Amino acid sequence: MRSRPDRGSWFTRFANLGARATGRPGTFMLALVIVVIWAVTGPIFGFSDTWQLIINTGTTIVTFLMVFLIQNTQNRDSEAMHVKMDELIRALEGAHNALLDLEELDDKTLDKIRARYRKLAAKAREDIKAGKVDIDRVDVDENDDDDQAPSGKR
Repeated sequence: MRSRPDRGSWFTRFANLGARATGRPGTFMLALVIVVIWAVTGPIFGFSDTWQLIINTGTTIVTFLMVFLIQNTQNRDSEAMHVKMDELIRALEGAHNALLDLEELDDKTLDKIRARYRKLAAKAREDIKAGKVDIDRVDVDENDDDDQAPSGKR
């Protein structure tokens, strides 16, 4: 008998269901109908403060709750993407395993690594303009100064 994959906590299941449900056209249409009904009833209730408070309170509550559902969904999607990218880096021969888990580095270190790759990209563009082919792979030397281009071929 096959075991079911871990479905996560009750909140994860609820967030997934909520994100899927709120992203559908039917849900949008329901929200639109509610707003139209609210607008049509304005003259009936004399555009009173209570009438306005109903839509303001409803939209505030929905927005407040949706922030948490959206953030939870984005966090899980981001984590899954990082794991997938880490697996690709790990599995590719010649890939720099030091790039695994980059999201955990501080901003200064990340900026330094990003600068090295920008230099590689700039050099590749120069090579293309000079008629060379951009299929070479260059080592990213951790000891390079920020003023020098990464050096060394594998």
